[in-house]
Amino acid sequence: MLSTLTERSNGGEDKRRLILEAAVRVFAQKGFHTCRVGDIAEEAGVAHGLLYHYFRSKDEVLECIFKETWSDILAAARMIEETDEPARDRLSGIAKILLRAWRRDPDLVRVVVREVARSPELQRRVSDVHAAFAAVERIIVRGQEDGEFRRDVDPRLASFVFYGALEEILTGWVLGTLDEGDEEIARAEQTVVEIVCGGLAPDRQAAEV
Repeated sequence: MLSTLTERSNGGEDKRRLILEAAVRVFAQKGFHTCRVGDIAEEAGVAHGLLYHYFRSKDEVLECIFKETWSDILAAARMIEETDEPARDRLSGIAKILLRAWRRDPDLVRVVVREVARSPELQRRVSDVHAAFAAVERIIVRGQEDGEFRRDVDPRLASFVFYGALEEILTGWVLGTLDEGDEEIARAEQTVVEIVCGGLAPDRQAAEV
């Protein structure tokens, strides 16, 4: 989600890219399960046969959208992870990338949230998804080692809490249950970082059960 699909195109992939962009729009508007391959071809302005030249099926189109989108997310997360900024700023950077994707390409976010994240085939993509969690976990671990975060919190669980909060906010925008203006997006970024990093602050005492 760091870049739109268009920005990743090159001269040799124009037709393939055109089909992927059309698929994102069709999946977002009609839903993956209710649309036809012909809908994608029509939206792209290409013949059915040309679509099948690049993709074997509608499922393969969706799989490609996921792989390329997730590749963007992982690349951005790794770039942020490798900076020398405080852990809080790095977590804030990841939150901005994910949440501001809604402004950059809402149709792509709709497809990822509705069709990919909720897909029964997500199990096949678990290793890719966990790679994003692992980047967040490493940021938290480094924050603990540097004394920025408390050490008595499981960094892996904290990474799931952080990423889960971001996903649920995106879901709220997709479903229309959360306001989605620029101010609301900025507030969402700040809220997630404040809650997670506030709970990880070294001066926080572990809650007594």
